[in-house]
Amino acid sequence: RLKGNVSGYVCNPHSLKMGTETPHPIATAALPQLSVRIVIEEMTFHKARDDDEMANLTWNDSAVQHEKIAELRNYQRINHFPGMGEICRKDCLARNMAKMIKSQPQEYSFIPKTWIFPAECTQFQNYVKELKRKRKQKTFIVKPANGAMGHGISLIRNCEKLPVQDHFIVQEYLDKPFLMEGYKFDLRFYILVTSCDPLRVFLYNDGLVRMGTEKYHMPNESNLNQLYMHLTNYSVNKHNENFERDETVDKGSKRSIGWFTEFLRTNDYDVAKFWGDVSELVVKTLIVAEPHVLHAYRMCRPGQPPGSASVCFEVLGFDIILDRKLKPWLLEINRAPSFGTDQKIDYDVKKGVLLNTLKLLNIRASDKRRNLARQKAEAQRRLYGQGSMRKLTAGSSEWEKQRHLLERRREELKERLAQVRKQVSRDEHEKRHLGNYRRIYPPDDKLLLEKYESLLSAAFQTFLAGRAASLQKEVNNPLKRMKEEDILDLLEQCELDDEKLMGKTSKQKGPKVHILYFYYYTKKYKD
Repeated sequence: RLKGNVSGYVCNPHSLKMGTETPHPIATAALPQLSVRIVIEEMTFHKARDDDEMANLTWNDSAVQHEKIAELRNYQRINHFPGMGEICRKDCLARNMAKMIKSQPQEYSFIPKTWIFPAECTQFQNYVKELKRKRKQKTFIVKPANGAMGHGISLIRNCEKLPVQDHFIVQEYLDKPFLMEGYKFDLRFYILVTSCDPLRVFLYNDGLVRMGTEKYHMPNESNLNQLYMHLTNYSVNKHNENFERDETVDKGSKRSIGWFTEFLRTNDYDVAKFWGDVSELVVKTLIVAEPHVLHAYRMCRPGQPPGSASVCFEVLGFDIILDRKLKPWLLEINRAPSFGTDQKIDYDVKKGVLLNTLKLLNIRASDKRRNLARQKAEAQRRLYGQGSMRKLTAGSSEWEKQRHLLERRREELKERLAQVRKQVSRDEHEKRHLGNYRRIYPPDDKLLLEKYESLLSAAFQTFLAGRAASLQKEVNNPLKRMKEEDILDLLEQCELDDEKLMGKTSKQKGPKVHILYFYYYTKKYKD
């Protein structure tokens, strides 16, 4: 599919199966950036026609309309989630982070103080007045609410000059950054989200170090306009004559995070803590997005069972800066990070991101055939009424009500068991094909997982309070935390309960008491 900046690709089944056939030639007109085209060819996809609605993969360089996601078949993939703008627009990120900071201040201390203009102009003016009263002065950075590539960014110390009616954000400027050879820099991390239902997040083990091109000095009235000193955006600094395009790994204005990790290790910094802090920042930020994304995704894909394979995925660019204590601070998130390759380091890092992404996604030529077979089987099941439960009537007896409750419990357990087994299969594929990614959500550390789940619950309460009641109930469903053996135990208990209701006797094997779970189901179905 090729419409503007949208490109569709279909798997070449012969290449995927045999791994030897040369992929079909790909037209070059209006295709995505170079590294995307190279990787697509290497993964044995071929370019689909503009009017082909059966493409396995659609790659879009901008946000996707909800209608487009709703139209996708289950075997198709598109590289954006609905609702991700809630953390990718600077004003939305600030608004949502402010709510989570109010709810969880200890956990969300990694974003600078931010005000959205004109709505929060008064709060900002009051903050500045309080600074003056304490005889303190700070520098602030002004950014367009939905800008990119450093356009429209400025530094201010005289806050009275701000236009109060324009739409932009104001942040406290981090004036004590970690420096590299005297230069300020930021880090571009690549994050892959393969699913929002359930949430699955991967962090790429490499990325880009983007340096300023003028030696850094604390901001003052005389250097506020020296953007090559204060901004680390590549799109800004590449225009400076001091920008170095050195291909040596430890030189130049753009380097790799792989090199930076070795730099930290060589200089006796705690590398494990550095990566752990970055991972937590990323996960906590995506927890803020999850209620919005999941709700929007469910609206686009009504009727799709929870835990089904996601038709969406997303590669996000997280821009992070380190202070002099090596604490990471979130600057912004780019939902369409550039995959252009101006230098060899771009090519090496970005090609690796894309190759590892497509291998992890496991898009296969057989997906289409399997999907059609499942649709046919489901249509036959509905036609012949297989698996459908008898409905209760006003005159149903107590015995019939108990049997109906038991049947519903058994059906939900079977559905959840199927979801768990599918997820186990996906987990096994992920472990074999992580490549240079690491999975950061869900984490293997149980205590960390409990903390994240607590934050996730707080996020749903914060952003969906009073809305999406069914989604809230599902998030708190105890079945979501059960393993295969737990569900099998409950199914066995269902069979024993059914035999008792039917008047049969059976010796119960090792009685297992699930009082809390049974109470939940009894209450749920009575309600």
